Amino acid sequence: MLDEWKREHKIRKVLRGLARQRVAMILQPQGVWVIERALQRDEETEAALMTCHMRGWVEPLHDSMPTGDLTSDMKLPLGQLFTRTQTVFRLTEGGWSALNRAHAWTVAGIVIAVLSLIATIAVAS
Repeated sequence: MLDEWKREHKIRKVLRGLARQRVAMILQPQGVWVIERALQRDEETEAALMTCHMRGWVEPLHDSMPTGDLTSDMKLPLGQLFTRTQTVFRLTEGGWSALNRAHAWTVAGIVIAVLSLIATIAVAS
């Protein structure tokens, strides 16, 4: 049970991290995006992204986007900038709803409305 909660927490954390990303600039002439606050992609993050994709919360925006990392002192590396390729994802409407927990708020509103109706009928009787 606790392990399942931790996995769901990690999935939500990755979803929030994906929502925080932004394009800072576009490198020319290849048109490569420089993404601020990019997700640190490891095996666990990839699994969470695939779970989000399976649930319909994210969808691939670009496949095989050239990717590289800054050095530890936050500068461009000397030599080759891009060391791998990765898929860039975007949040879907369902992903934004999951992030904002819109479903939970809708259910809570319905429950409050039904309880208010019952209380009104009970008082009127």
